[in-house]
Amino acid sequence: MSYPTPIAWHAGTDILDGRPVKRYHIARDATPIPPEWEKTALDLMPGMFAPADETPPAAFTVLFRSGAGLHLNVYSWYWDNVIHGKFATGGVPFLGSPDEDPGHLAPVIPPVLGCVYELGVLVHERSAWIRHMLMNEKPDMDAYLADVLPTGPAGLPDVPSGLPQLVPVPVSVPHQATVAR
Repeated sequence: MSYPTPIAWHAGTDILDGRPVKRYHIARDATPIPPEWEKTALDLMPGMFAPADETPPAAFTVLFRSGAGLHLNVYSWYWDNVIHGKFATGGVPFLGSPDEDPGHLAPVIPPVLGCVYELGVLVHERSAWIRHMLMNEKPDMDAYLADVLPTGPAGLPDVPSGLPQLVPVPVSVPHQATVAR
């Protein structure tokens, strides 16, 4: 089964409910998300953030217009290095939508994390959080917020994580004796 690879782009960084939120959009053909659907998603986001804790407040979202409907993933940084996620969908009754209208976003009922294309954003944001917030002597929120996934195909398996290259550790394989049969 083959799917067309959707296009992802950074749709802006906003302050919502007192926290900076990096917003991404994904669409199968790079068609912009209709403004009324984006507004519905923006209105839902504050109620989907992680509870406040000692972690610098930040979040990133994915609004994906898939072939099935509209999907909103809200990921908040929580407990220093943990991702808290909440999800909503429109137009997909199988996942909890009230009807087949993509503009009617409702909480997702099954405990899902995101589709393979939405997870491409998560991989980038994970690496950006490590680079700018966890690996530095002093966390750099401005650098984290400026580090956005470039526009392009979403979730391809060969997109590098952006982490420094690690030196491979040689692995020794124990000699295996040949057994006569």
